[in-house]
Amino acid sequence: MTATSGVSNKAKTGIVGLDNVLVGGLVRNRLYLLEGSPGTGKTTVALQFLLDGARLGERTLYITLSETDEELRDGAASHGWELDDSITIFEVIPPESLLDANQQQTLLYSSDLELGETTRQIFDAVDRVKPTRIVLDSLSEIRLLAGSSLRYRRQILALKHYFARHATTVLMLDDLTADSLDKTVHSVAHGVIRLEELAPDYGAQRRRLRVIKYRGQHFRGGHHDYTIERGGVQVFPRLVSLEHKTGFHRERLVSGIEQLDTLLGGGIEKGSSTLVLGPAGTGKSIFTLQYVLAAAARGESAAVFVFDEELGLLFERTRQLGFDLGGLRASGQLLIEQIDAAELSPGEFAHKVRALVDEHAVKTVVIDSLNGYQAAMPQENSLVLHVHELLQYLNRQGATSFLTVAQHGLVGDTQTPVDVTYLADTVILLRYFEAAGRVRRAISVVKKRAGVHEDTIREYRIGRSGLSIGSPLVGFQGVLRGIPTFVGDETELDVNGAHEPAP
Repeated sequence: MTATSGVSNKAKTGIVGLDNVLVGGLVRNRLYLLEGSPGTGKTTVALQFLLDGARLGERTLYITLSETDEELRDGAASHGWELDDSITIFEVIPPESLLDANQQQTLLYSSDLELGETTRQIFDAVDRVKPTRIVLDSLSEIRLLAGSSLRYRRQILALKHYFARHATTVLMLDDLTADSLDKTVHSVAHGVIRLEELAPDYGAQRRRLRVIKYRGQHFRGGHHDYTIERGGVQVFPRLVSLEHKTGFHRERLVSGIEQLDTLLGGGIEKGSSTLVLGPAGTGKSIFTLQYVLAAAARGESAAVFVFDEELGLLFERTRQLGFDLGGLRASGQLLIEQIDAAELSPGEFAHKVRALVDEHAVKTVVIDSLNGYQAAMPQENSLVLHVHELLQYLNRQGATSFLTVAQHGLVGDTQTPVDVTYLADTVILLRYFEAAGRVRRAISVVKKRAGVHEDTIREYRIGRSGLSIGSPLVGFQGVLRGIPTFVGDETELDVNGAHEPAP
């Protein structure tokens, strides 16, 4: 496929995300097919298509064979739209003689008469209104009246040629109730858009669309998530990181904790991604929030997306550690949002992140945690691809991203639910270990693409003064296994029998 020289010859659909997928909209004076099962939002998309035309002063026509005028207006009202005289609604009603059993023809099937009468009514309406945009709802009725695939194809071709002579852009709707395997219109239409609805085992339904065909035009392939809310359909185009490149000066960002910055070889590079791994309760969120505080100290804005913890509890818990998240939120430096994985699709989440980065110049992004993000994904392979594109996009915008992953198990053999360590530029590993009857926490940096880092293991504590990190644990072996062996000098132990970190 080749892209056209411009988009001035395209009719926008009235849905920003869909126009983005179609790279400008629908080429004018062509016939298109919008198909999907009942409830996928075909009528809503069709109304938005006509409303956008009416906004531009174009004459529009909605030909309905399945819904009544009242039903269409009620549906529009539910979105806050009023269908005025700029949109003509034409109901195709079979003549009364065809509904009267006493008037049925014996030598000619009534379906033949009704199909011919239906076509005549459609042609008369187009001649009378002379519209620029037409919606025909739905093809299932015409398919049933045609009876055979041959007659159905001929009827569609007749409609196509008639509409072409009148220079109209036509959107035909098909609810796939008559024959979902019939591809007759696919070969006739200039473009085909399919709407799908998925029902996960738990949570709200997920909707996605795909452009199956678009003759001679470039478009964004693959599936794109969308939602139906008051105000219409909102489409979230699949994020392609290569399309978003910006130049920025790379520099090292410090956390505000000297020992942590030393462990990381001087800090974390701007425009890089950091993955914080560890069992539940090791303080993964605290480590990422430390960089949020550091961003605020530099006068930058930060965004935090919380999947697992209730915001009120997070604010109270961190306040006791000296983190004033509420104050940062009130000042506008912190944009924090609770994410419900059961209600949000991955495409919509990526759209939220991108909107904050683009509109609020956010330079620090925290996703806590990837376990919650995974719950929004249908399968693990999709999660890795989504995370890859999202991290690459953030990196190219000069935003520094932090992700947390909760590992299964507490000590010893811990398991990671999904391996994305190869995607991150820096990987920080947090561990519990037991020493002299006490549970301790240890931190190590196992990967850093840019520059060198310490290969030591340090103990850290989380107290009322926040996060404190000690000197390297040189007297222990097996810390990462959870049950270390002390091989150092006894003078290195504190009174409780464990290595004492620096305050």
